[in-house]
Amino acid sequence: MTGVSAGQPPAGGELAQAAAEPGELAMQAVAISKDFRLGRGQTLHAVREVDLSLHRGKVVALVGESGSGKSTVARLLAGQETLTGGSIRLHGQPVSLATRRAFRRYKSEVQLVFQDPFASLNPVHTVRYHLQRPVRLQQHKRPDEVGQEVGTLLGQVRLTPAGQFLGKYPHELSGGQRQRVSFARALAARPSVLLADEPVSMLDVSIRLEMLNLLDDLRRRFRLALLYITHDIASARYFADEVLVMYGGQIVERGPAEEVTQRPAHPYTQLLIASAPDPDDLGGALRQGSRSTRKSTAGAGPAADGCPFSPRCPLAEDRCRRENPALLQINATREAACWRLDAAAPGLAADAGPPGPRGGGD
Repeated sequence: MTGVSAGQPPAGGELAQAAAEPGELAMQAVAISKDFRLGRGQTLHAVREVDLSLHRGKVVALVGESGSGKSTVARLLAGQETLTGGSIRLHGQPVSLATRRAFRRYKSEVQLVFQDPFASLNPVHTVRYHLQRPVRLQQHKRPDEVGQEVGTLLGQVRLTPAGQFLGKYPHELSGGQRQRVSFARALAARPSVLLADEPVSMLDVSIRLEMLNLLDDLRRRFRLALLYITHDIASARYFADEVLVMYGGQIVERGPAEEVTQRPAHPYTQLLIASAPDPDDLGGALRQGSRSTRKSTAGAGPAADGCPFSPRCPLAEDRCRRENPALLQINATREAACWRLDAAAPGLAADAGPPGPRGGGD
């Protein structure tokens, strides 16, 4: 696996992904990167050598705060941004979007649900138009079949009876109803991969769980390979099979959702969990005794050199500010990128060797 450190992994070999079994591999991203030129010779490294795999019927959560690069990863996977480096494979085949036909074929397999249901629907078109168009383009239905398929899609996202919604415009719908229409529009292409970019963050708190339950039902019913992008690590714990924690454009920790949220290894993951409101007091033990969550420096951005979290990390030392650690395999299903794992998570780091520098050092 790209990005695994040069240190000696524990017995068991390569990382066993939590979201790998059962379910066929639908999409794989290998060392994908994205740079943005800012002018005057400056470059923003928005995504740096990210690896992830999406399997049918499984959920991978990409977790991190605003600006960590999560949405850029989604746009890269959706084909809406060009890669600076790395590669993407769909059903084992390299992805090439050089032609309009190839892009349309790709979009029939990979769909993106946007964060903002208010902006993702065209205000001058009805619900009927938003759903008829992808049905015609992707399913190639006869005119007499299109209306029936649109009604079926609305039923799948629990907007019933369909006749009450077909003639409505986006401004006549609630936020939750708009997002349901967005889900239905994505399903109209009959995709195998669904990329959900903060799908509930702009909805009223009272309906967020209902929408996540709907998304989970659709995932199960259609065996979707689902990437769930969120800043809320508590929801990732309950919704996802595998969690990837992202900071400063790179993955700093990954593993099974329950393990990552109950025994986080990286100081940034510990900070996220200690800050998460949760009925089960997720992170309560960390708030009581973790060194890594007591003195984090709020407001400091990712470092350009060394570990990106070093300006905020209470455990940072000189090496952290000089060299960027690679992901270290700490057991059969877990990886973390931290020079100070011995202090941040001594129980987990006991059997793992020291990490190596990421990409030979940044």
